[in-house]
Amino acid sequence: MKPISDFATSLKFLLTDIDDTLTDEGLLGAEAYEAMWALYHAGIKVIPVTGRPAGWCEMIARVWPVSGIVGENGGFYFRYHGKKMHRHFFFDEQTQATNRAKLNQLETEILKKVPGCELASDQFCRLMDLAIDFCEDVPALPKSEVQKIVDIFVAHGAQAKVSSIHVNGWFGDYNKLSMSLKFLQHEFGVSAEDAKKVCGFSGDSPNDEPMFQYFPHSFAVANIQHFVDQIKAKPTYVASQRGGMGFTEIASVILKNK
Repeated sequence: MKPISDFATSLKFLLTDIDDTLTDEGLLGAEAYEAMWALYHAGIKVIPVTGRPAGWCEMIARVWPVSGIVGENGGFYFRYHGKKMHRHFFFDEQTQATNRAKLNQLETEILKKVPGCELASDQFCRLMDLAIDFCEDVPALPKSEVQKIVDIFVAHGAQAKVSSIHVNGWFGDYNKLSMSLKFLQHEFGVSAEDAKKVCGFSGDSPNDEPMFQYFPHSFAVANIQHFVDQIKAKPTYVASQRGGMGFTEIASVILKNK
């Protein structure tokens, strides 16, 4: 990983994780929010790509200075454009309902077999996945217990990704990257290959690995160091600061190279 100061390319889009990339201890600070506005005013389209739920994404797409959002680890994207909310889901409603029934069974099993974890507080406004909290609103679990959660998902044929706060599990062959590329193509006419040239991505944890691997212009905030041993495809550049201040540092460098 190179220092962020080595970056010297003009970008048109910045895709970014939210938790512990834009935020610090769950809060969106003024610096990171102002950095998003600075990118917006410079004509650089910001697109959050997150494990957070549909309910959050509805608000973010409408209220933040963003050009859309990919949510629940790639289950959908929302874009508020022309005074209308445009929503694209990987699955139709019937398939979503079938998957939800299976996830409800997994919820019961995981909470029983892994003491100390809890259902994520934002689960009530999720449509596509099951989020298990291992350190957001509960005392942090050791990595071995987090791995048990992952193993239970996988044993039932679900995908499972570890963020900085949750294990997210879902049924379906999609992830942050696949839906991000679909979003860019459908909404902006940017092909998957061109996306490598005009897009950057910033993140902080293992569930960002597909994005780090795909985008040559990939960035991480300094707290990526907590997960370096869990990530094979590492980001190209790393900021010197954590969380929202690290994102602010990344945005500053991108703006300088516009």
